Amino acid sequence: MLVLNQIYRQTGRSEGRTQIVSTIRLYHNPKCSKSRGALDLLRQREAKVEVIEYLKTPADRPQLEEILKKTQEAPSALLRIDKNFRNLGLDADHYSSRESIISLLLEHPSLMQRPIAVTDTQGVIARPSERVLELLD
Repeated sequence: MLVLNQIYRQTGRSEGRTQIVSTIRLYHNPKCSKSRGALDLLRQREAKVEVIEYLKTPADRPQLEEILKKTQEAPSALLRIDKNFRNLGLDADHYSSRESIISLLLEHPSLMQRPIAVTDTQGVIARPSERVLELLD
């Protein structure tokens, strides 16, 4: 039953109690095995998932701020320091502040770590993929 962007599900306990589970927004890259794994885990547990393919629909500033607030991670945790980062000629030492990282991700969404899952109250950078299950507890 859909109620105010939340679903009810059985907790699996013998008492048959229900709990409210928020929709999980998954910032997803279908080419990433970790991202596909996180989505598979959520679907196996019949979670309500809103998939955001962030390379097609990049996160805006308010969404990036929300991710940082809900994951409670250091801003640097949102950055993928990989071959793409180096090919752009970037230096990780220049991206240590919250503002510099948000600005970089607005310009280069492909540098955002993935997958990232957020609910109304919390979030995780799902590496490993199983971290998405923390949002179902």
